[in-house]
Amino acid sequence: MIKSNIYVLKLKRNIIPMAFLLFTFGLLIFANNNIVAVKNGLLLFANNVVPTLFPFFIATELLMHTNILYIIGRLFTPIMMPLFNIRGEGAFAFIMGLISGYPIGAKIAVNLRKNNICSKEECERLLSFTNNSGPLFIIGTVGITMFGNINIGILLFITHILASFTVGFLFRFWKNNHIKNNQQNIIKKPENNLVNLKNLGEIMAESITSSIKTILLIGGFIIVFSSIISIFNSSGLIKLITTSLSPIFRAINIDTSFIQGIFTGLLELTNGLSFISNIHVKALSINIIISSFLLGFGGLSIMFQVLSIISKSDLSCKPYVIGKILQAFLATFYTYILINLLPFFQFDI
Repeated sequence: MIKSNIYVLKLKRNIIPMAFLLFTFGLLIFANNNIVAVKNGLLLFANNVVPTLFPFFIATELLMHTNILYIIGRLFTPIMMPLFNIRGEGAFAFIMGLISGYPIGAKIAVNLRKNNICSKEECERLLSFTNNSGPLFIIGTVGITMFGNINIGILLFITHILASFTVGFLFRFWKNNHIKNNQQNIIKKPENNLVNLKNLGEIMAESITSSIKTILLIGGFIIVFSSIISIFNSSGLIKLITTSLSPIFRAINIDTSFIQGIFTGLLELTNGLSFISNIHVKALSINIIISSFLLGFGGLSIMFQVLSIISKSDLSCKPYVIGKILQAFLATFYTYILINLLPFFQFDI
């Protein structure tokens, strides 16, 4: 009994190093396929991520050195406090996160904490619901490019927002007993941190440098997860998972070809959604509902990107992880309801 407990402890202690070792062996054994995967990951990063996210990173960094946060705070406190138990300045993270997509919301939440604009508990609440896919990705990439139908993109974006709002409302009770008087808690940013003609060059340089570090971090995660998916495909692991889960999917009358798309999407969102959208079945609503689930969750690649940003602060990652799981199921539920209630969103043949 003692020996078995020792073996379990050793396995727990060494599981991460073992995973890294297997990843290294996978890169060597399946080198040809991995090279192609890395090239595709780099293309995805260069063509889609950098043009859409990098300017927003710089813009949000610059805006953090202006009075815009305090203006937003005054305007949105009557909305944010009753709904999400967060002062108005938190609306900046939600709005920018929704417009620009992952992981802007997390970066702003961390900045709000770093600059003592919001409390630790408020920033943790923000993490639970402000990291979302943007309209450019959901409506443009998923709806128009992948599904070839803008209405599908609109439906997915609506349910994505609804799920996000619901998660934010549920998390208004997160560590509620820790909050004192919110207005008294505000620590205003020192005036010498605000942008002016004297420090404009310095602040722009700092904003660009910080944005480059973040965007390169995201690029690294995209490449790593592209390689992981390639190894899983080449090793036959995905085929094994598909075979194992096939009886369950047949029992609930869902095409087994969705298994690979779901597994891929749980690892890396874009590849998974592309796979799901290319599965041709008469009940297209199944494709849409599964896509909604994956969009709500975001994939492990995005999750690790966000966690790497959170790790630089004293914020807990639990609200983010729990929030994304909740959002995935809520988005699925809302999508199912709207498809069945509104003829406008009925896409089955």
